[in-house]
Amino acid sequence: MRAWTTGGSAGSLTLAELAEPRPGPDEVLVRVEACGVCRTDLHVVDRELPVHLSPVVPGHQVVGTVVDAGPAVRRLRPGDRVGVAWLRRTCGVCRWCRDGRENLCPASRFTGWDAHGGFAELTVAPEAFTYRLPHRLDPVATAPLLCAGIIGYRALVRACLPPGGMLGLYGFGSSAHLTAQLASAAGARLSVMTRGAQNRELARRGGADFVGGATDRPPAPLDSAIVFAPAGELVPLALEATAHGGTVVLAGIHMSDVPSMSYTSHLFGERDLRTVTASTRADGDTLLRLADTLHVAPSVTTYPFERTGAALDDLRAGRAAGSLVMTTT
Repeated sequence: MRAWTTGGSAGSLTLAELAEPRPGPDEVLVRVEACGVCRTDLHVVDRELPVHLSPVVPGHQVVGTVVDAGPAVRRLRPGDRVGVAWLRRTCGVCRWCRDGRENLCPASRFTGWDAHGGFAELTVAPEAFTYRLPHRLDPVATAPLLCAGIIGYRALVRACLPPGGMLGLYGFGSSAHLTAQLASAAGARLSVMTRGAQNRELARRGGADFVGGATDRPPAPLDSAIVFAPAGELVPLALEATAHGGTVVLAGIHMSDVPSMSYTSHLFGERDLRTVTASTRADGDTLLRLADTLHVAPSVTTYPFERTGAALDDLRAGRAAGSLVMTTT
């Protein structure tokens, strides 16, 4: 099968011919229809995250069809439409797994980082961490939900936004523009601070109350803020812009160093600073139901399989707004 793999120098992605994978006893073999291109994939390819497997096939927002299953698989069958997300396995027995916080499991493994992912014609995934999807769903529109949507949902929950409150979004890429739709549906007002004219235009079309540059201060205090951009220098700005009692959430898996902060200017006044670490399967189930009910629709730029490397280049350079999705057909 054809697959895009890392290897060689940081930043390189190579189209290779790999042996067709075989599912383990509790795994399914999935023929990939679409795979979202995520900033986390870029962190893996550019080695901003430590190397866990080399070479590795990135991609963890996979929509496809089951074509084979291991002998221990009970829920899924060939022909089922499924989604494969970032969280691939956990131990199931640690304190975090037992109390519903499996995203914090120290033995967790991740798709496209610890094992081959969806930048390929075929991939395998554990049944227990695979989402069954209705056949009526569009694979291209669904793929970004499997990471950008899930992480955005978890960040929004952790932001503790009061009803009708003002939510600040720093960065307006794939995850942020989906989170904005969830927040707006719940009655939130939005201030968007982001680089790139395309991202700002997408925010305006989405009905944001204020749209400015990445370092601009919103005209009114924020009740909560989510920093999606992997830029540590935005953290003090978000805290300064947030009202007393507000919450700032950092939603990325990787961020540049956060500069020194002033206790009085940035944290005093019971402002909370929180992070998001992956997500749980329950987060995914809830987000997929909400997205279907609320008709959450990503703004998508599609790339044929052969141009997956170009999609990563465009993401790195900020040449595309919204969500980027690779298709195999």
